Amino acid sequence: MRLINRAKILLSYLRGEDRVEGLPVEYIVETTAKCNIYCPMCPRETHKQPKEDMTDAVFQRLVDGARDTAEHMMLIGLGEPLLDRAIFDRITYCEQHGISTLLSTNGTLLDEAASKQLLDSPLEHITLSFDGATKETFETYRKGAKFEKVRDNFVRFCRMKHDRGSKLQIVVQMVRMAGNAHEVQAFRDFWSAIPGVDQVRVKEDETNLVTPESRAAEGGGRRCHYLWRGAMYVKHDGRVFPCCQSYMLDGEPIGDLRTQSLPEIFNSPSMRELRRLHSAGRSAEVDMCARCCTVIPHPALVAGSLVLHGKWVRRMMPIVERLVYGRKLPKALLAPAREQLVQIDRK
Repeated sequence: MRLINRAKILLSYLRGEDRVEGLPVEYIVETTAKCNIYCPMCPRETHKQPKEDMTDAVFQRLVDGARDTAEHMMLIGLGEPLLDRAIFDRITYCEQHGISTLLSTNGTLLDEAASKQLLDSPLEHITLSFDGATKETFETYRKGAKFEKVRDNFVRFCRMKHDRGSKLQIVVQMVRMAGNAHEVQAFRDFWSAIPGVDQVRVKEDETNLVTPESRAAEGGGRRCHYLWRGAMYVKHDGRVFPCCQSYMLDGEPIGDLRTQSLPEIFNSPSMRELRRLHSAGRSAEVDMCARCCTVIPHPALVAGSLVLHGKWVRRMMPIVERLVYGRKLPKALLAPAREQLVQIDRK
């Protein structure tokens, strides 16, 4: 069923069709809107969030509706996932329906008990967010978090994973901004030496909150792959957006899981209009798209991501990024170039 679903999406994407017979292969699911720290580069600072979790009804409706087509759910959003008391149940529920999961955490709650629960769960991928190599810089960007505590939590978690021989993929990520750019090499050196770390990633700031004067780079008039393959963004309250950036850039929701099915939402009038404009090379007419800084892959990469199962796409993405940004593959495959990634080989 998932292979057939990818084939349907691929055909619609290549043809530039506004109606897609399949459903997204990926979702970003905000299981909680709660967070316990303040980050100046986070969109929640301009889009105030309630202290609420996604209800079981909304979450189960999503997973049940996507069970035959979805391959990956990123259980992240504008909240800290470990504040969601049901997060481990949600990971298990996805696994029971054949859907792999990813988390991203600020590390403040990643104590030994939480680390054990994560490693005992069927979680496949986790991103550890750590925006600096020194106490002063880290605590400037992660207000409310303590440098030593978070660093020690992450190091312990990575070593626990290594000692267990777990296959969980761990990425340690830093968002590069003006105030921490000088620490990139120190960041890479430190985390590359920690057992259990699979990738060290330095990501460019895509929110424009720290440097609001920056504008989106041109993507060569390419159709945005999110509109066909996903990841669609599901807010904690059940509203659905074309992608996570669309919400951050004040776009309108394309549907609501509380009242609509996934097929109705994925081919809603507003979603079809977005696809029509992108297919016609008129994406700049959409305000949120004109201001978006997200990488738009070459159509060949998008096609490849639909030939393979999402699990393998997740594993191959860092390799492609490294080769492109290392100038071993044409830079045009990813435009604009916004991220750098270091792959660590672990035997």
